[in-house]
Amino acid sequence: MNKNDLIEHIAQEYELTKTFAKEMLENIFDKITDTVHKGDEVSIFGFGKFKLVDRKARKGRNPQTGEAIKIAASKNVKFEQSKGLKERVNTKRRARK
Repeated sequence: MNKNDLIEHIAQEYELTKTFAKEMLENIFDKITDTVHKGDEVSIFGFGKFKLVDRKARKGRNPQTGEAIKIAASKNVKFEQSKGLKERVNTKRRARK
């Protein structure tokens, strides 16, 4: 499922226009992004947590040349799934077999 599929599903499920569903979804994504950018954690009960983590500078290799390179420090978003999401995903997998 991609973003457009999700927008279409929300619009159909709640009898909304696709434009309104898109605005609503983008507003949610923007709020999550802004909150994480500030360094705060976004916790969605039953789904998981988004939080900002620092990655230290490190050494790496150019895969084409094998040359050693420096990889700069960066900030990344980490997602930790909730126990409920993990259990639901694993339960559905077993049910399919």
